[in-house]
Amino acid sequence: MSVHGKARKITTNTLLEMKEAGEKITMLTAYDYSLAKLVDRGGVDVILVGDSAANVMAGHDTTVPITLDQMIYHAQCVQRAVERALIVVDMPFGTYQGNSKIALDSAIRIMKEAAGHSVKLEGGVEIVDSIKRILTAGIPVMGHLGLTPQSIYKFGTYTVRAKEEEEAEKLISDAKILEEAGCFAIVLEKIPAPLAKRVSESISIPTIGIGAGPDCDGQVLVLHDMLGITTDFSPRFLRRYLSLEDQISQAVTQYCEDVRGKDFPNEKESY
Repeated sequence: MSVHGKARKITTNTLLEMKEAGEKITMLTAYDYSLAKLVDRGGVDVILVGDSAANVMAGHDTTVPITLDQMIYHAQCVQRAVERALIVVDMPFGTYQGNSKIALDSAIRIMKEAAGHSVKLEGGVEIVDSIKRILTAGIPVMGHLGLTPQSIYKFGTYTVRAKEEEEAEKLISDAKILEEAGCFAIVLEKIPAPLAKRVSESISIPTIGIGAGPDCDGQVLVLHDMLGITTDFSPRFLRRYLSLEDQISQAVTQYCEDVRGKDFPNEKESY
């Protein structure tokens, strides 16, 4: 039966089977019950409860400020809505870097309190101890290489990563290290398309691209960007499927006019 059939719940193993079969993996973010329900119903394979909630839900400039408690809250909301998709929860900045015991404790909290299906960590060889420790508890881990937004203060910019050969070779090496450590998939963010192709072909686990070209095993976008709810962020890789900012603004304006003009509620809308 197709992995897109209604009866089949997506698991980490499903994604491996999809890569082997050459089927593309779809992934979108969600942070609340109502939108997660629509995303799941729409047929997306993986829902990322992203630390991008710091940007689109809370209005922060970076993903750094969001806390573990806040991530767990968003994951709880999403988990209640989802029937089919695999849920991946971002581990926020400060919950896994440099201390594998804190990393394990943080991942366990996400799994116990939010009933997440897996966690995602940013980085390569530097955080492999944390990844291994989380995996010893039976918690699936998705990796994230290339542009790692939690490291914005280190990079100082959100430009494309791994354009130079040295950084490209490290990225390929990191991808292999993450695979050997036991990650079930890796997000590749904002790296040159030819490099993403090389990485995807050199490892057996799926790659999910965002601004990494068409040769990754799947793609991910931030839901609010893709729906045109947030429009101040327009990178080259983003395709807007709707322009909800305009439509929502128009609906709100119309509602205000109808109430002020005593048109709403009318007789049919009253008891």
